Amino acid sequence: MQTLLRGRHLITTQEWTRDELDTVLEVARDLKRRRALGEPHALLRDKVLAMLFFFSSTRTRASFEAGMAQLGGHAQFIESASTQIAHGDTATEIGEILGRYNDGLAIRQVDWGVGNAYQRAVAAASRVPVLNMQCDRFHPFQALADLLTIVERHPDPRGATINVSWAYASSYQKPLSVPQSLILLMTRYGLNVRLTHPPEFRLQPDLMQQARDNAAVAGGSFEVLDDFDAGFVDADIVYPKSWGCMLSTPDLEESAAIGARYRDWIADERRLALARRDAMYLHCLPADRGVEVTDAVIDGPNSAVFDEAENRLHVQKAVMALTM
Repeated sequence: MQTLLRGRHLITTQEWTRDELDTVLEVARDLKRRRALGEPHALLRDKVLAMLFFFSSTRTRASFEAGMAQLGGHAQFIESASTQIAHGDTATEIGEILGRYNDGLAIRQVDWGVGNAYQRAVAAASRVPVLNMQCDRFHPFQALADLLTIVERHPDPRGATINVSWAYASSYQKPLSVPQSLILLMTRYGLNVRLTHPPEFRLQPDLMQQARDNAAVAGGSFEVLDDFDAGFVDADIVYPKSWGCMLSTPDLEESAAIGARYRDWIADERRLALARRDAMYLHCLPADRGVEVTDAVIDGPNSAVFDEAENRLHVQKAVMALTM
């Protein structure tokens, strides 16, 4: 267990060692146990987390606010459009000033080509840890929650097969950050990772290479498929979700039109039956029901989406308690 994490930024799990990530899981399990038993754990009494949102949120805002309250602190909600951030506050000013007012600074900024760079600029100016609530490249807390959900059912996940797959959605062109964080973290833990997507929906090349390198070190595998059904075959965990084709076109309408060619990429009962009998269905939520996934799958016995959503709370509390 690592005990020198105070003040550390978490922008991507790639910048934390495997021992440090194991520490997050260990602390998250302990905090989950304490909450289940009703044991107080005000580890961050009188501390304040600034939460800066450039993008709408349900689970992220609710879980960070609840987590800070359970840790004895306070979460300060800041919405960019209704503050001077919309009228000229720079990333350096936000890092310097909010870093002096608060004990931690969490940011959700998913604009393509902007979000990650903004978070890193804030972090460079901040004297307190910056936590990535999602950017255009990474969603580390979602991936950590997914990993905790997996190890609760597969205590040693090495050798298990996870299919991280694109699926069609009609709501909006979603960021690449969830699949990218998934392939990075799951390869760190020795899973056999399949990335399944149509050719237009590829991920960023530098992160693909990092996933290959992770797999080589951890002893798992990383492969890329373009056949939706093939990705499900004999998988232990299936994670079909939508993302935009930002690397093929910057135009969101064109991206939506390309996605519409693959309307049949829906997680349904037939596809789930191709996986192992006890395969776990995961999704970061919200899912486009009836489009991205059928009700029978997301509400069925293989689905762990609500455990997964709950685990956002516990991993976030663990990271806040360790870094703040």
